[in-house]
Amino acid sequence: MIQTLPLALPDSLVDLHRIDLTALYSTGWGVRAYDLAGAANGDVYALFGVNRYRSHGTAGDRSDPAHANFRYRVINRYSPDGEVLASAVWDPAPVDGAASAVAEGSDMTLCVLPDGVLAVSACPDNTTLIASDLSRVIATYRSHDQRPFKEYEPGDAYASSLSVTPSGRLLCSVSEYGVWRYGSPLTNIVGVADGALTAASRPQITAIASLDPEPARHSEVDLRPHVAHQGTPLGLANRPRPALTELVASEDRLSGWDDSRLGRPAVMADDLFVVPFFAKTFRGGSRGQPFTFALVTDRGEMTGRLHGLHEWRDSPFTGFCFNVTADARRGHAFHRNRYGLYAWNRAGMLRARLDTESKTFKPLTHFTLHSCSPTGELLLIHNKQHLILRISVPDDLTELAATVEEALRTYARQRTALKKQAPPVNWHWTQTAILHRL
Repeated sequence: MIQTLPLALPDSLVDLHRIDLTALYSTGWGVRAYDLAGAANGDVYALFGVNRYRSHGTAGDRSDPAHANFRYRVINRYSPDGEVLASAVWDPAPVDGAASAVAEGSDMTLCVLPDGVLAVSACPDNTTLIASDLSRVIATYRSHDQRPFKEYEPGDAYASSLSVTPSGRLLCSVSEYGVWRYGSPLTNIVGVADGALTAASRPQITAIASLDPEPARHSEVDLRPHVAHQGTPLGLANRPRPALTELVASEDRLSGWDDSRLGRPAVMADDLFVVPFFAKTFRGGSRGQPFTFALVTDRGEMTGRLHGLHEWRDSPFTGFCFNVTADARRGHAFHRNRYGLYAWNRAGMLRARLDTESKTFKPLTHFTLHSCSPTGELLLIHNKQHLILRISVPDDLTELAATVEEALRTYARQRTALKKQAPPVNWHWTQTAILHRL
């Protein structure tokens, strides 16, 4: 299947705030995609943000929606044939002060759970469960953000990101306070949970890997009862050792992995995961800095890595493209950055490299690879044209180049058809599906 879907704004939202779709983003508004997720039934979910900020000196009544600032999060649900079935919207800081039921945070991600419920996760360890039809919030697991110089009261946190294995296990990332001596939580732990995450059940996460082995200034309040290592709550000195950075300590000669970051782990199989982590970034450019896409088992053993990437020629630091996704059905992993689209088998051997310097695959530089559906489809989004590209991956990775080449040609044709059906305004699309406010 090759399918092109518009990342469409709810037209009622556009009308309410009189959003000028022709305006440049430099005027204070913008649209930004966060994540895509596929469901087993063929549905696709897209999470994106729409914001507008105008300084207080700008003319206009702030109580009037046409002039008010906003910071919406929007989820669109698409049917298998590409129709927008429904949308959900919430504002984490509404003007009227009415709090949203969705837990807010940074690095927001999507995951479709085995029962079809949609999970929205964000750092630090905020997880919200939303009905598959986007009509309501089922449950909210909210972490009280830790800030220096303020008293901390633990909430009912869960995970900063979630992914589902073929058997229904949950691959989680968890944040901790004091990572690399920071005074706010950063993602530091990879763990696995067995059991269903529901409004009535929060399965315990078993930690299998860590990034910073010794976060600073931990106390009893930093223990995580819902995350266990060796049978006791995560925190203080109790976390998986050796840490991932300790296993590859010699590879970062410049900073010794200090101030490194952990990416979202991906599921290669029920018992094998890809855990990306990358070294410190610099203002003046970080191309050539070390990074690792580690292969980690569900018992916490690093058995290898995704091979074949050169630190300079294939650097994900250009454009900060660190996302890795995987097809757990066939044991394939994928990564796209400014220099190419890459595919590996379960053993971590590079089986395909689509070079974006070639004319054929240069259009890939405009896309971001977000996820792989349970049925083995890559989900990418065009960052300027706000279009989702859905590509069925072949069983044989040597055929990936031909498949993607055909997908890019089909994308151009389908984009033209969409423009005739519902012309976008400056590559901003709108839709009239049911809108739920969460």
